[in-house]
Formats: sequence, structure tokens, C-alpha cells
Amino acid sequence: MSKFYIGTNWKMTKTLEEGLIYTRELRKISEQLDLSKIELFIIPSHVSLIPVKSELGGSQIRIGAQNMHWKDRGAYTGEISPLMLQEIGIDIIELGHSERRQYFNENDEDINKKIHAALNFDLKPLICIGERLDEKENNISVETLSKQIKICLKGLKKEQLSDILLAYEPVWAIGENGIPADAGYVSYIHAEIRKILMGLFKEEGKEVPILYGGSVNVDNYLDYFKDENVNGLFIGRAAWNTKSFEKILTFCNSML
Repeated sequence: MSKFYIGTNWKMTKTLEEGLIYTRELRKISEQLDLSKIELFIIPSHVSLIPVKSELGGSQIRIGAQNMHWKDRGAYTGEISPLMLQEIGIDIIELGHSERRQYFNENDEDINKKIHAALNFDLKPLICIGERLDEKENNISVETLSKQIKICLKGLKKEQLSDILLAYEPVWAIGENGIPADAGYVSYIHAEIRKILMGLFKEEGKEVPILYGGSVNVDNYLDYFKDENVNGLFIGRAAWNTKSFEKILTFCNSML
């Protein structure tokens, strides 16, 4: 991979004022680093996208949105379309997060439609996949991920693969009570995901960066970072504080 991806999804945690303070601090940090080998991104809430995008003008930091509808227009109260996100210059669209699946009943078919819509509007989909704890305990993690990948990526052309990202986020490892995944297990799962991609798309399956997200913090990020099967880190709480995020960014940057 030409670049290592490092980013964070704010979820529903920062007000506009808090988000702008964070963005200014992160921009200062990024300007002290040569991030030529790192693709750094943040994913604020929808209400913060325009002011945060303005704050990031000319910086090395990319901006993403947390969700969208697959239609560009329509009577879908409360939704945001890919056309709207394209208009304000969004780079990345996060799709399929387990919280969207769990709380809002999103499924792989929905995510597939959103992926196609995102690509049609030049947005880079960051597609979240992951198994639940019961699926892991029943030894069907790979089968679960294979099903998610096959449905989510249905209909994609080989030449579109370089425009998408996958984030492996085991459901049991994310959130406040998440259990950090063993680095060996993450390496194994990422290798299996790569096999699934290559089974579907042959050599072009190597073009998709596979990020890991799941209770990544300042104590364990290095275990994931140094693994050749991990192409990026999708960080939660440890990246919501710029002090801990700076530590992770600085070291990763020095090692690339």
C-alpha cells in the first residue's frame, strides 16, 4: 500500500465548538509532521462538517461523514444524500458501522446501495465489517465477514476497488466496554479478509486497504501497526483526545 491510513470517527461526542477546538489542535500537530506516507482523516458529526471542512482548508487532513442515504434526492426526512456531501467537499463516507446495524437496522443490502451511490459521487467509502462475540465463539467469524463482504461489494467493478476502504471492527472489541483483540487474531482475520477479496476480484483484491478498529489505544496500537496485514488504524476514544492521538501519529509517522 502506498499509504497507511489513520483516522477517527467522533460518533455523537463533540459539539461544534469542541470539534473546532479539536480540529485546530490536530491541524497544528499535523503541520509538524511529514505525513507523506500517512492518510490522516477525521469523521465529525453531520452538523460539524461544513465548519470543520473550512478549518481544514489546505491541510493534510481528510474529512469524512458518518452516514448517508443511497438516493441523491427524495422525501427521506432526517437523511443526507451523497449529492449534498459531494457539494461540500467530503472525502470519505463511513458506511456499515456496527452501531448503525444494531440500532438502526441497517443491513448489507442497504450498505451495498450506499457504496454504489458513494462511488457515483466520487466519495471514498469506508466500509465497516465485523463479527459479534457469539459468532466468534462459534468459530464463524470468517464466514460472517465473507457474507458481509460479498453482499456489500456486490456489483463493484475491479477498477473501483482502489477507491474503497475496509475497516475490520469486531463488534465485541469496540465501544466503552470493548475487549481489545489479540494482535495475532487481528493479523489472521485481516489475512482471511484479503483472501476473500482476492477470491472475488483476483489480483485487484490486493488494492483495498484493510484498516483495524476496535479499542485501539496508546498501549496496544503498535502491535497492530507493525503487522503487514494491517493497512491502517481506525481509532476511537484514544483519538478523541489530541494528546494521545499525537503520540500515536508521531510514532507511526517516524516508522514509515
